[in-house]
Amino acid sequence: MIATLTARLRGQIPLLVTSVLLLAMFGAGSVQYEGFASGQVLLNLLIDNAFLLVVAIGMTFVILTGGIDLSVGAVVALSTMVSAWLVEKHHWPMLVVIPLVLAVGTGIGWAMGWVIHTFEIQPFIVTLAGMFLARGLCYTISVESISITDPSYTTMAQTRIPLPGGTFLSPSALIAVLVVVAAFVVLHYTRFGRNVYALGGSEQSALLMGLPVARTKVTVYAVSGFCSALGGVLLTFYMLSGYGLHAVGLELDAIAAVVIGGTLLTGGSGYLVGTVLGVAVLGLIQTIISFQGTLSSWWTRIVIGALLFVFIVLQRLVTARRRPA
Repeated sequence: MIATLTARLRGQIPLLVTSVLLLAMFGAGSVQYEGFASGQVLLNLLIDNAFLLVVAIGMTFVILTGGIDLSVGAVVALSTMVSAWLVEKHHWPMLVVIPLVLAVGTGIGWAMGWVIHTFEIQPFIVTLAGMFLARGLCYTISVESISITDPSYTTMAQTRIPLPGGTFLSPSALIAVLVVVAAFVVLHYTRFGRNVYALGGSEQSALLMGLPVARTKVTVYAVSGFCSALGGVLLTFYMLSGYGLHAVGLELDAIAAVVIGGTLLTGGSGYLVGTVLGVAVLGLIQTIISFQGTLSSWWTRIVIGALLFVFIVLQRLVTARRRPA
């Protein structure tokens, strides 16, 4: 029993480190910069990173199974392009465009998952092909950025939900919170969630236990596609435009957030709340650089790279200690 408890605590070390890091960064920013500790600064973290949070949630499901999805940034860009093209060029209503975009993203994810499982191809290769396919589809629509002036989209972009203390939240941030709650329930309190962890722990063992490996794997990539498309919808509200170069490198940000949040790249271990903390860490780095005022935005990449290196080494140490002597 003590050994089991020790193993569980050891598995939560990356999550604890992320929590301490987040508190330390926020504490340092509060001491260094005036107004940093205000409630609106914290809420702006959620407002500015709502689309990344939703995409990272989908990526969490994939990485928990031991896979990877490199197509998420391209699917986000495709979602913005399809939305802008249908709304501005064909005057389709928002309530028709959004379900269509979500269906397209889910279909792309489902197709990649089916190919990965059926032909036993590495997820890296299949999702890389999906990335090029989605980026290419963007340019078949238009090589230029399409601005959105539709009243329903501009209303969503400009709406502010008032909160106590004179603070506010955007509809996109509220949607991201709802997605986090739904994903948390699915991952931690449903049979599908248990299958995801089992698949990431050992696919062979999951097969021997009679778990629906194929259905789980395909569904996980469909979930990632859905989250990517929804992230694209939220980015459309944020940018009010569709462009093939939107969300370039977003897949790497999502992977970084999941890893910094404590989910093992090898799968089978991790928490959704860790991904939320990982996104908060990335957002807080950008906020500190903005408050500092003299540092280039490239320092965000440098710090993220250093953190990734530290957390990957930490994961290696944790998994090495789990192995029997």
